[in-house]
Amino acid sequence: MDCIFCKIAEGSIPSRKVFENDRILAFHDIQPAAPVHILIIPKKHIPSLNEMGDKDWELIGEIAKTARLLAKEHGVEDSGYRLVNNCGKDGGQEVFHLHFHLMGGAKLGPLFSR
Repeated sequence: MDCIFCKIAEGSIPSRKVFENDRILAFHDIQPAAPVHILIIPKKHIPSLNEMGDKDWELIGEIAKTARLLAKEHGVEDSGYRLVNNCGKDGGQEVFHLHFHLMGGAKLGPLFSR
């Protein structure tokens, strides 16, 4: 498989890990858009939310729980943070392995300009 996040999950590409268990991996984004910018991925390759199987949905709860834990550990729980999933090319997804961006540590701008 030629998926960069699968290679990070298997350890063949190094990352700055901040959390890992048997199903989830979280690591610092190499091109951070905020002072705290962590990617949270399932270790299982799922291209996007659109391809999730019936047995995969509990991963979303585990990812959200991990995001909350990491927000606390990185000091952004009280000040605020954003948890983002881009789905599909028009949605801004660049790596087609399900992932969530945890961002905080500064006042984040609006998602859309009006």
